[in-house]
Amino acid sequence: VDAFRSGERHPREELEATFAAVDASALNVASHVDRDAALAASDAADASQPLGGVPLAVKELLRVEGWPDTQASVALADRIADHDATMVARLREAGAVAAVQTTSSEFGGVNQTTTKLHGVTRNPWKVDRTPGGSSGGSAAGVAGGLFALATASDGGGSIRIPAGFCGLVGLKSTYGRIPKGPFGGAGNHTSVEGTVSRSVRDTARFLDVTNGAHPRDPFSLPRVDGYEAGLGRHRDELSGLTAAIVVDLGCAVVAPETEELVTAAAEQLIAATGMRRVDLDLRLPSVMGAWGLTGSIGNRRALGDRWPACADDLTGMMRAGIRRAEERVDLDAMVQADNRRVELNEAMADAFDEVDIVLCATNPSTAFDAEGHLPSVFGGRESNPGNNGALTTPANIYGNPSASLPAGLASDGLPVG
Repeated sequence: VDAFRSGERHPREELEATFAAVDASALNVASHVDRDAALAASDAADASQPLGGVPLAVKELLRVEGWPDTQASVALADRIADHDATMVARLREAGAVAAVQTTSSEFGGVNQTTTKLHGVTRNPWKVDRTPGGSSGGSAAGVAGGLFALATASDGGGSIRIPAGFCGLVGLKSTYGRIPKGPFGGAGNHTSVEGTVSRSVRDTARFLDVTNGAHPRDPFSLPRVDGYEAGLGRHRDELSGLTAAIVVDLGCAVVAPETEELVTAAAEQLIAATGMRRVDLDLRLPSVMGAWGLTGSIGNRRALGDRWPACADDLTGMMRAGIRRAEERVDLDAMVQADNRRVELNEAMADAFDEVDIVLCATNPSTAFDAEGHLPSVFGGRESNPGNNGALTTPANIYGNPSASLPAGLASDGLPVG
């Protein structure tokens, strides 16, 4: 934007470079490109706006009028969106040029971006590894230099997991901070919209233009101004805050090298900000089972009367998840899930009664393979199927803000968050 305002670059020049980069890339981050409409918008861009002329990549789970509305699923491959999501409309109002739709895991259900509809999306740091999911296309594209700004969403870590795997900033804001909809379902009240970016400043500007209550999202929160303007101005407020380093959150298995890098980065951050480190005996209850079961509500809603005829079109995990929910979700199961949520909420509240900030790993280890099954073993230590996402999901259940920041590179050359 600064380059556009100074005349150093023109929005059309930047957009054409974005298209060229996407066309030349083997990362498979784009599921749709809207060339003609984007070029017209870039020619008319107003660089005085906060995002004036910036090419925008939009995750395929978020509706853009006239673009595919597939939820990354073969079962919905024929759908076209007839309206912009509220966040997209606000980004357009701020001057962004919607140009590229990015790949996601099907229905955003797993932290690996591999689907029947679009194939395998790859991590620019090492192309045989995954960028994570479900915002994998957005993260790989931003980290790979294909575009500067991309939307993302996070229902169990889908902003922070890819940010951690790709060396980016990924903020899951407070639940309701950025409105969803229109026609948005609440599901299990965990998912938020947002972005993955290369800098805290980019994320702050994104939050400035997208946050604030909207009548089509009854859970949205009142607007807060000044995120970008406040950067660097509140350093004194950090001094004296209490911070605990709990790398595994008391509920996950973390690879030893990841633990070392996260601890070192956390200690450096505490020292640089003047925060006061305290010990915290944190043992969060496992909520992955209840989260996964109730998360199938949104998937089943999206499929509508196409289910169960479309079952074979789905990826195995999504098909199994819906069938498991059909068999198990009754009043007793919902009570049990709600009890687990209450238990987790109380544990999180207990923790924040004692400390202001908890510093932990974003992911149990560095990025795993782009293809194949999710890992159950790493670093010589056994984990369990619920280990992927165990570090991120608690913040979705509780609703608190949570961000992934780069913490360094592991010995395999991959980022750690």
